[in-house]
Amino acid sequence: MITRVTEFDTALPSLPGQRLSRGVARALRGLDFVTLEEMIPTSGLRVDLMALGPKGEVWVIECKSGPADFRADQKWHGYLPFCDRFFWAVDAHFPTELLPADTGLFVADAYDAEIIRFGPQTPLAGARRKAVLHKFARQAAMRLQGLRDPGVGALIG
Repeated sequence: MITRVTEFDTALPSLPGQRLSRGVARALRGLDFVTLEEMIPTSGLRVDLMALGPKGEVWVIECKSGPADFRADQKWHGYLPFCDRFFWAVDAHFPTELLPADTGLFVADAYDAEIIRFGPQTPLAGARRKAVLHKFARQAAMRLQGLRDPGVGALIG
């Protein structure tokens, strides 16, 4: 893993999972993927990171700060119907033998990440892909609009 430190690195997220998410998002950008943190694919589910690839592939990445965080996660199976590939993201000290062997794996820090293994590819059905991409686009657009006009939320009745 190559760490690239720039002048923009002064404002690191404070939570370990957010740092992992940042590093994975940076690595994925280098692979021409775009990402959304805390993406909500459906009511009751929130994935740590959803990535959209250049050919329309959808990946979900769950960031785990330690074994207790992984053991407490009871929802990850529910994310599988909303992606073509599923990955865990952990730091270099995480005991990866705890993670299911048939899932993807990133080892990450706040600056970068490396894909250690790919889980199986399970292509989304056309209707599900359309729904996921629609939600991804709307959530991304709402966040951008909120950044450009922080008061816009008050206009929604």
